[in-house]
Amino acid sequence: MRHRLSRSAAHRFQEALPKERVRLSGPRTLRVAGPALMVYGAATLLHLAVLAVMIPPGGPGLRDRLLAWDGRLYTEIAAHGYPTGFTEPLPGRPAGNNLAFFPLFPLLVRAVHTVTRLDHGTAAIITANLAFAAALVVVDRLMTRLYGRRTALVTVLLLAAVQPMSLVFVMAYSESLFLALSAGTLLAVRRGAWLSAGALAMLAGLTRPAGAATVAALAVAAALFLARTRRLAPRPLAAVALACTGTPGYLWWVARRVGRPDAWFAIQRAGWDTRWDGGRSFLRFLTQTLTSGDGWVAVSTAVLLLAVIDATLVTCHRSTWPPLLVYGLAILVLALGQSSFYHSKLRLVLPAMLFLIPAARALARARTSTAVLALGGGALFGCWYGAYMLTVWPYAI
Repeated sequence: MRHRLSRSAAHRFQEALPKERVRLSGPRTLRVAGPALMVYGAATLLHLAVLAVMIPPGGPGLRDRLLAWDGRLYTEIAAHGYPTGFTEPLPGRPAGNNLAFFPLFPLLVRAVHTVTRLDHGTAAIITANLAFAAALVVVDRLMTRLYGRRTALVTVLLLAAVQPMSLVFVMAYSESLFLALSAGTLLAVRRGAWLSAGALAMLAGLTRPAGAATVAALAVAAALFLARTRRLAPRPLAAVALACTGTPGYLWWVARRVGRPDAWFAIQRAGWDTRWDGGRSFLRFLTQTLTSGDGWVAVSTAVLLLAVIDATLVTCHRSTWPPLLVYGLAILVLALGQSSFYHSKLRLVLPAMLFLIPAARALARARTSTAVLALGGGALFGCWYGAYMLTVWPYAI
């Protein structure tokens, strides 16, 4: 009897696998995806409405705002490809160029342009929004399996509209695609579809440098599975090996194109002064801002990032599925541990999901009227904050 119970515990990691492999009919699929797609539609309309109100007369229009900053660079890559080497305004002094941006999102933009014959900017916005809708459906399915239907729906609402800078998900940025692929990796692991998880993690690694967080989560899931089953299963190992090819593959390609092993890192430093510094620049920013800062954006960014850290620690204190925990912590560490612009860090932590769980679980237990008021007010603030950063704040987000 004891041996049988042990075997049951060993396979609990994938006990729901047979149920999830049932083929879904059209109406069944619509019922499953419908709530997340409704959230996508409502959140996108709210983001666009608030952004339209915030745009000053005579300035760039709504479409141009959705293509701002990195969106223009991704569109340029989709239309013209990558540079052939360093960009050097002065001899021997490289500057940042588009090789800093990972290839999957612009490749998909080019594919959408080829199929639809729309201009590359419109194709980029469409690509990001398709990825955003897919991401919300996948996050909804993942959170339903982990925390139940009501908590999943609240999490999707928090993710899509309430968290500041969620406007980025509907812009021509790669965050929505990265979230879709990372959440898809975690959901595939939860279903026991190891090779699918490995392929999705590999694609996440071709989307953003933070793909390392997705690979780490997959590796932890595989290690836990192997420890529980006490056998050397080939599929989890193959999944991890496949996942590890994404980011290193692109870095190797950039190195060969430029002719320098550290080419990608040199471009990041030259263009954006981005490098790993163990969080020293972030701590310096917090100290200066909280003791003597008088800029509203700096102070609000510091307070919101502290709230993210606190919510993440609360989630760590509770029982959380280890792969999700590792993924969220790694996203946070990667965002705060590098010397990127402080006003970009709220965007960089967007796909983490982990820090949303305490609020989602609390609101899921609250009365419906309380949850509706809290989520409605939070959505208005989140959409306004993103619109403010895109229309009033003059620097990159």
